[in-house]
Amino acid sequence: MPSSVRSRASRAPGPASAGYLDTILVGDCIAALESLPAGCVDAVFADPPYNLQLERALHRPDNSRVDAVDDDWDKFESFSAYDAFTRAWLLACRRVLKRDGTIWVIGSYHNIFRVGAIMQDLGFWMLNDIVWRKTNPMPNFRGRRFTNAHETLIWAARDAGTRGYTFNYDAMKAMNDDVQMRSDWLLPICTGHERLKDADGNKTHPTQKPESLLARVVLSSTKPGDTILDPFFGSGTTGAVAKRLGRHFVGIERETAYADAARARIDAVEPMPAEALDVTRPRRDEPRIPFGTLIERGLIRPGDTLTDARRRHAATVRIDGSLKSGDTAGSIHKVGAHVQGLDACNGWTFWHVETGGDLQPIDALRKIVRSELAVA
Repeated sequence: MPSSVRSRASRAPGPASAGYLDTILVGDCIAALESLPAGCVDAVFADPPYNLQLERALHRPDNSRVDAVDDDWDKFESFSAYDAFTRAWLLACRRVLKRDGTIWVIGSYHNIFRVGAIMQDLGFWMLNDIVWRKTNPMPNFRGRRFTNAHETLIWAARDAGTRGYTFNYDAMKAMNDDVQMRSDWLLPICTGHERLKDADGNKTHPTQKPESLLARVVLSSTKPGDTILDPFFGSGTTGAVAKRLGRHFVGIERETAYADAARARIDAVEPMPAEALDVTRPRRDEPRIPFGTLIERGLIRPGDTLTDARRRHAATVRIDGSLKSGDTAGSIHKVGAHVQGLDACNGWTFWHVETGGDLQPIDALRKIVRSELAVA
């Protein structure tokens, strides 16, 4: 059975009774996954062995050796052995993933196509393939191939019928200067102070992923308080990012040295304040507030006069939440459209109310009510 090590500094909110939260399970990933309850995680991020099939050492033009991935955990006796391993851990992850959960798997050309085919065979439903374009990729020293400048992430739902999975579309658009975020992400590889090193200055883990990559994964597909599972925890990037962004994590790592380094790294992370974690949300997710609610709350009174921003049109507020302008009466939208000679109008942004000598859209008052409901 895998041993369990809790990261002492975790502060994300969640069910305290779940003893697996914010822990690193040290041992075989399949056995560790079987020890978890079914449907217990909201998302999975998996960075599995790539099965690089390196046959000999790689050297730079000056004959210095490249620090490549040649660890035992990346070696498989055959493609069929790798496929069997992939099928086993994907099935185990699917069991612990909630019905509306999603999974991310990252890989290179060595393995990602095999992984993708197996995912489809197991019933996962493909949502996107993301191309991580590296701003500073390692050159191709032998000059026999194109420089490998990207890796691929597969994002998939647990089932074909999944409809309620989390995708923070508006937050991703806001992050991208109000332009819809594309499926090619230009981000640097892990370097500098972020790269974990041992006492001799060597890399703690050969394939440590950058926090910027994991942050985008976490922010796009989870909510604060969600639980993210990483079955190949490595240096703990998933856990560090999850803790900083107010999420829970469950890490599984078979190498004790990696688990120890990840634990120390995560314990040093300071979570962001809750108010900083709020993101842009679509309007359809906001509670519906009728105009009459503003009257009931005393934010607008019957008899008040509403005008447009330039004071060209005016209407009187009536007790039932309707407006009257001349001979026309109706909703804020109907009367707003009528006075402009239009077929439709967003009354919330068209009509303004005078407060302290200044005009403000009535939508500002609606936001006050929504913020009170959110607190409640």
